[in-house]
Amino acid sequence: MVTYLNIIQIIISIALIALLLLQAKGGGLSKMFGGEGSIYRSRRGVEKTIFNLTIGLTIVFVLVSVTSVLVAG
Repeated sequence: MVTYLNIIQIIISIALIALLLLQAKGGGLSKMFGGEGSIYRSRRGVEKTIFNLTIGLTIVFVLVSVTSVLVAG
């Protein structure tokens, strides 16, 4: 059972990495230091879908991680 949970964690983590890389387009270091990052803009279309998918996968990843710890312990 723990092996299956670990495999699921790996698959979810790869999907999360891919989604985060898709979101980071046009980012760079300028946003970190305040360059053009202060303008509010709403997410639409595919960008909103990717954002919501990222949130959902993060929640699933945390739940699988907690379940894995409880089953192993």
